[in-house]
Amino acid sequence: MRTPDRDPSDPHPWPTMGAWLRDKLPEGVAVAEMLAAGRFVGGDGRPVGDDDPYAPHTFVWFHRDLRDEPRVPGTVHVVHRDERLVVVDKPPFLSSIPRGRHVRESVVVRMREELGLPELSPLHRLDRVTSGLLMLATERRWRGPYQSMFQDGRVAKTYRALAPYRADLALPVVVRDHLVKRRGTWQAEVVAGAEPNAETLVELEERRGDVAVYRLSPRTGRTHQLRMHLWGLGVPIVGDPLYPHVRDVEVDDFTDPLQLLAASLAFTDPVDGTARRFDSVRSLPLEPQA
Repeated sequence: MRTPDRDPSDPHPWPTMGAWLRDKLPEGVAVAEMLAAGRFVGGDGRPVGDDDPYAPHTFVWFHRDLRDEPRVPGTVHVVHRDERLVVVDKPPFLSSIPRGRHVRESVVVRMREELGLPELSPLHRLDRVTSGLLMLATERRWRGPYQSMFQDGRVAKTYRALAPYRADLALPVVVRDHLVKRRGTWQAEVVAGAEPNAETLVELEERRGDVAVYRLSPRTGRTHQLRMHLWGLGVPIVGDPLYPHVRDVEVDDFTDPLQLLAASLAFTDPVDGTARRFDSVRSLPLEPQA
């Protein structure tokens, strides 16, 4: 982990390294006990003390005890693999990266071992409860050009979502607003009157009785953007544990998947200039996992 760079116009809120670690690490990590045991170390190999003054741009290393993680059901399909890229189609409930209570059960850990690629790393974000396409770089040297492509909005992403059908909802529509996801809160929120920072094209793809499949084309990538935008239109995604209400769902309950699928990625390859397109092998509805 690394402490953030200090912004002179925005004083940091952590007086000590211990305070930063408590704020940064998830609940359940015994920070005080680990500090007392000298299990956090700095880049120079010396233990980090609870009362050490906070230092910006400082690396802290540690090993923590891992829980016995139940295996997340479902197959990680390898949609494409070449010298630079691996594109996988992940099931719901599988974290993209090791974090929090999901370490071994993550795409990165599974696929590094399965494919024999120790430097494999994701190039963009995909929520744990979202299914579908995730693109990864095979080696560190390829991360820069492809991450820049995502950051600059040069990747056309298409999602599909299963949500209630509303006859009075005029589609297609472009939803624009200002979304903020504050640390320590489950739900994002719309900031009224603020400059839009989130934009999604919403289209009706297919009606299926009381529900419908919506095609979502995000032009930005804010946290929970698609879930917030459909909820705002009065059609919250089926199986969503956060919107419209936060549901008390056990972290290892795999029975009610979010019906949101990262369906396609299309872009011009920044290395060789070729046109690339990848499509998910999954379809809606996503079935409950055993």
